[in-house]
Amino acid sequence: MNNRSFEIVDVTLRDGSHSMRHAFTKEQVRETARGLDKAGVNYFEVSHGDGLGGSSMQYGLSKVDELELIEAAAAECSQAKISVLLIPGIGTKNDLNDAVKVGANMVRVATHVTEADVAKQHITLARELGLKTIGFLMMAHMAPIEKLVEQAKLFESYGAEVVYVTDSAGALLPHEVTERITALKNELSCEIGFHGHNNLSMAMANTLAAVQAGATYIDGSLRALGAGSGNTQTEVMVAVLEKMGYHTGVDLYKILDVANDVVAKFMPRPQEVTGSSLMMGYSGVYSSFLLHTEKAAKKFNIDERDILVKLGKMQAVGGQEDLIYEIAARLQPLLSESTYDI
Repeated sequence: MNNRSFEIVDVTLRDGSHSMRHAFTKEQVRETARGLDKAGVNYFEVSHGDGLGGSSMQYGLSKVDELELIEAAAAECSQAKISVLLIPGIGTKNDLNDAVKVGANMVRVATHVTEADVAKQHITLARELGLKTIGFLMMAHMAPIEKLVEQAKLFESYGAEVVYVTDSAGALLPHEVTERITALKNELSCEIGFHGHNNLSMAMANTLAAVQAGATYIDGSLRALGAGSGNTQTEVMVAVLEKMGYHTGVDLYKILDVANDVVAKFMPRPQEVTGSSLMMGYSGVYSSFLLHTEKAAKKFNIDERDILVKLGKMQAVGGQEDLIYEIAARLQPLLSESTYDI
């Protein structure tokens, strides 16, 4: 469909991998991809939760090789295009080449909000391969706006066609999203995107703030299936934005059907704002740390909220999952002490 107000990028089959413990099956991917394509979604993401090459003991082993999942999704699409996530240091240029061979059309190259410089070679390759190329500044709450703009300009200079403000921890509030999107709109010539998490129940409000500030790419996941408390809920986003007079280009009935008749049936649990995920948003902790933290807390018989508070104070970032277990082990003798004294 043409004349959309913006592009909705669905991340169910990538961000949802965290909640699924990276255990998507080919049939689950096929059915979801088929539904997204029929609903009119132009782009949706398929890969390990931590991006290409993420299947490992550190981040979680995939049940099915991500290249097979990408290929399965691509086979179901008549108009939609497949996106992949690539985090330099986890995924490689070879991984990107392999993903293109099985059907990837877009890549989001993701770095910590202060480390855009590590992505130059990956963005350059993506443009050479003819991919829609996006820079993804993760944990955007952890840098002042001036630093965010500086890093976004690096992405643009390397060839990124869109630069994202990525609220990986679900820690931002609407006015903070407005400030960040507005700053990038004023300083960059490329398009601006927003990716939200719902750990403070702010994902939908933050997405509205992003759109109203000028973002033209916005992310969602069906039934909010994603890390932590999940993402902005795609089907809700379509309904709200259409009600506000925007043109999403997505068929509301069809996106509801794939959310409720396909994704809801394989979700391991509802995506809710729980005590632990709420603490992630409050403390500014990477959303994909949730299941690792739950596992460590159970192993060491401590309160997972204590781990999350400590991670927030340490300003831990993606790739530091090993800290979760180190912190849990150190906290064991402190069980009688107050959480906020650690």
